Amino acid sequence: MSYQAPLRDMRFVIHELFDATAHCELLGNGLDRELIDGVLEEGARYTGEVVAPLNRNSDEQGATLHDGEVTTPDGFREAYKQYCDNGWASMTGPVEFGGQGFPQLVAANFHEMLMAASLSFRVYSGLTEGAVLALYKHGSAELQRDYLAKMVSGVWTGTMCLTEPQAGTDLALLRTRAEPQADGSYQVSGSKIFISGGEQDLSENIVHLVLARLPDAPAGVKGISLFLVPKFIANPDGTPGARNALSCGAIEHKMGIKGASTCVMNFDGATGWLLGNANQGLACMFTMMNDARFQVGLQGLGIAERSFQGALAYARERLQSRALTGPAQPQKPADPIIVHPDVRRMLLTQKTLTEGSRMLAALCARELDLEHGHPDAEARKAASKRAALLIPFVKSFLTDMGQEVASLGVQVYGGHGFIREWGMEQLMRDSRITQIYEGTNGIQALDLIRRKLLGDGGAELTALIGELAAVAETQAAQPALAGMAETLRQRLLEWRVLTAEVIAACQRDPQEIGAVSVDFLQYSAYVLLGGLWLQAAGVAQKALDAGSGEADFYRAKLASADFYLRRILPRASMHREALLGGAGCLMALDEAHFAF
Repeated sequence: MSYQAPLRDMRFVIHELFDATAHCELLGNGLDRELIDGVLEEGARYTGEVVAPLNRNSDEQGATLHDGEVTTPDGFREAYKQYCDNGWASMTGPVEFGGQGFPQLVAANFHEMLMAASLSFRVYSGLTEGAVLALYKHGSAELQRDYLAKMVSGVWTGTMCLTEPQAGTDLALLRTRAEPQADGSYQVSGSKIFISGGEQDLSENIVHLVLARLPDAPAGVKGISLFLVPKFIANPDGTPGARNALSCGAIEHKMGIKGASTCVMNFDGATGWLLGNANQGLACMFTMMNDARFQVGLQGLGIAERSFQGALAYARERLQSRALTGPAQPQKPADPIIVHPDVRRMLLTQKTLTEGSRMLAALCARELDLEHGHPDAEARKAASKRAALLIPFVKSFLTDMGQEVASLGVQVYGGHGFIREWGMEQLMRDSRITQIYEGTNGIQALDLIRRKLLGDGGAELTALIGELAAVAETQAAQPALAGMAETLRQRLLEWRVLTAEVIAACQRDPQEIGAVSVDFLQYSAYVLLGGLWLQAAGVAQKALDAGSGEADFYRAKLASADFYLRRILPRASMHREALLGGAGCLMALDEAHFAF
């Protein structure tokens, strides 16, 4: 199954909805539209011609471990060399360490392409950008000098080592220890599991960021520190030096992303260095975590796009039955299945969820850029709050969406979708992990309620709702969009009321925090996408009114917005009714009575 990057839709989102040129001018990075489009076109060529053809075999062959060394699937090493040689690895890295300083609003599109082309391949480089960010913000000048440039270039990769057999979501249970040494280094000992790319044959060094406890650390999450622990200790000249006391003990046999090595990593008194302050490891790690969660959201988006492309191509070619109104192609023995309303329902669901999620990812990417690069300190602070609010939506909703869209892709193919050789079932298996790692989607929902909603009394979310209301008011002035605008306006009024009800319920009873969280996140995400689709419809209508030469593209946007608001947005009502059901019915059943 081939993959072609959706460049036209990407350009629509970043240029017509979010004005990437003005965004880059504000950030002062020197990028203009011509350069941005050229980079994305080259990214589309690389991902479509070099990476995508590796996806099927990587699933069949998998990654293998022998004598502590991991071998990646055929073709990965050559593709990764191109990835580094052509500058893709350094795309978002800090300029002073050899990076190109691309904003996330632009780079996220290339990263989506990588996810769609081969999620297994992207896993190996996926955490390096976040590790670079953590080292750039919290590392000493010496560590930055020795490690950052090589990591920015992709010659060395980075990992994130959090999870232990007994400590997943609850890092308070973490046991890995770090003993201080006379030279200022630490000896790190313990085992970590589920480490993406913990061992591989793509890069000449692997720099692990490891959470561990100091001997005198307080109990719980307040006693966790972050350490840089490389596979090879860097020499003064920047080359890999002595092999460190760490090893890959096993790689997991998984449901999906089989071409990616998911490792058990053993640290046996390995030499490491503290990042940031002692006992402040989680704060340092969250610098990396927010980037990682954003990237996982893009994984869901990439999987969805590839599934939609496969389903659409198949629906245009597969002949089965006749259209309900009579033969659509009488010269053929049957009509292509795209004429059938239920197949249209599935394809339009795929299309509008995928394109709407691309808009949401861009919205979040813009705030991540402004958080770090806006010239005004107050604007950076405001962007940080908005990005923090949006991250749970991007990570959770986009990965749930990716799994749904992948499942619909299998359904469009029918029996062939269930057969491995067609490629659709692999997408469904690969996407499943995205709802779990970097904080399960249930944890994202709890984060939304506890830290974001209750943390500021709903102020930031209320501000977002107000901005969407302004969009609805603007579009209501266009006769062609008045109906859509009114639909959204009613939802926004409901969202305001529901937000207040959720806050009050959670303040009355802590159990409500967990009881309402997932449904409130889903409700909010569907309405948020409704606002983005209305904004897209406004841009499309303006282009049509101006006599655009791409009338078909913009009419498709209007039709897609109408479908979303009519057929997808009503899902919000189900989530509203469910969360208003309260915590009582969840907690009433005695644990012993779940099964007899």
